[in-house]
Amino acid sequence: MLNLCDLSRIKGFRFPLAVIGYAVWAYHRFALSLRDVEDLLASRGIRVSYETVRDWVARFGGQIAARIRRARPGPADKWHLDEVVISIKGKKHWLWRAVDANGDVLDILIQSRRSTSAGWRYWLVPSRCR
Repeated sequence: MLNLCDLSRIKGFRFPLAVIGYAVWAYHRFALSLRDVEDLLASRGIRVSYETVRDWVARFGGQIAARIRRARPGPADKWHLDEVVISIKGKKHWLWRAVDANGDVLDILIQSRRSTSAGWRYWLVPSRCR
């Protein structure tokens, strides 16, 4: 899950490093609410209020969230453009998705007209901010 060995700032708290790290990790990794994390810990027999979880997230959240981002695998080198026709309010639209070799969706574009060249330009122009 997460290596908490070098989180020396956590020393001196009522709960062990593993509990604090797990609560903050679950909050950031699964986009849970504070009360959801409280319920998750309660199901494991740890009674802690959501306010305590909020304090932990405020103190250690940035540090643990950065570790989660670093541990997440990057997109694959190869990707392809996927085209799907969808209906929105009775009108045809074209959904373009950039999908990498692992099947992860990198980006999405919806157009009211089918223009393959515009779809490719959307992803290949280097000045485009993502």
